[in-house]
Amino acid sequence: MRLHRSILLASLTALALLAAILSLAIGAVPLAPARVVAALTGTGDPIARIIVLDLRLPRAILGLAVGAMLGMTGAALQGFLRNPLAEPSVLGASNGAALGAVVALYFGFAALHPVALPAMAVAGALLALLLLVGLAGRGAGSLSLILAGIAVGTLSGAGIALALNLSPNPFAAMEIMTWLMGSLEDRSMAHVALALPCIATGLALLAWDARALDALTLGEDAARSMGFDLGRLRVRLLIGTAIGVGGAVAVSGAIGFVGLIVPHLVRPLTDRSPSAVLLPSAIGGAALLTLADVAVRLVPTSSELRLGVVTALLGVPVFLVQLRRERGAWS
Repeated sequence: MRLHRSILLASLTALALLAAILSLAIGAVPLAPARVVAALTGTGDPIARIIVLDLRLPRAILGLAVGAMLGMTGAALQGFLRNPLAEPSVLGASNGAALGAVVALYFGFAALHPVALPAMAVAGALLALLLLVGLAGRGAGSLSLILAGIAVGTLSGAGIALALNLSPNPFAAMEIMTWLMGSLEDRSMAHVALALPCIATGLALLAWDARALDALTLGEDAARSMGFDLGRLRVRLLIGTAIGVGGAVAVSGAIGFVGLIVPHLVRPLTDRSPSAVLLPSAIGGAALLTLADVAVRLVPTSSELRLGVVTALLGVPVFLVQLRRERGAWS
């Protein structure tokens, strides 16, 4: 089923706004919509203002931003690599960003300055993608990039495992493990200020090449004949992925499956061209991750479930269903 683009975007935007409202209202202390609105306008009672503005608003903003980044990255990489299984971790970007953040936590850089964690996450993603290009070669095709990405991701995972193995005390290992499972709990506006510039830059760079991704569906030779520089396209795509995913991972930890399943959910509602999938995937990713973050607060546990665990539990069955439906779509 295909929906008119404006209807699709309006529906996804409404879903994302609903998810944001639920994120502001639901938690250990449920708040009625009237109290949420009063707190946002500065006229509510002090307790409601603290809960909404200091605790839940940063969490809702990050849920939308991180989800949008992961969703659009997955759609862009699936179009660029022409592979339905592509997502940030396929090129090693997510694991590289996670390794950079783990290094910041392991050596205590994160405690020295708040910028250290996102900066090292972005640096880790950039280094991973530089290594990717070095392994695959400058003129590498999609298969070479995927194989090199698997190698880079495995190497980054080994570095994370080494940090856990050599952690000086169990509390440091627990901190790293907790962060790796992904969460938006206890985030503040400082985290929002650190992450949003990276995410906005990443989204802009990925959206810039929408038409080039459409041309790639006809093949690399056809895209070149239409005047697109595939070398520059790849550089922008890799840099946008590194900066955006690095900033997202720095504040949310490692969250999987969002970039993988969201493009598959929205693609049947479009004309299936990469440019038509990018923006819906960003909005759909924002809605999905924010709703998943609401879900972790509804499960009665002694400690809040980690967001990465919930997205994996939600993502696997949805992806398997979509995989069956889309089996012949990419052939």
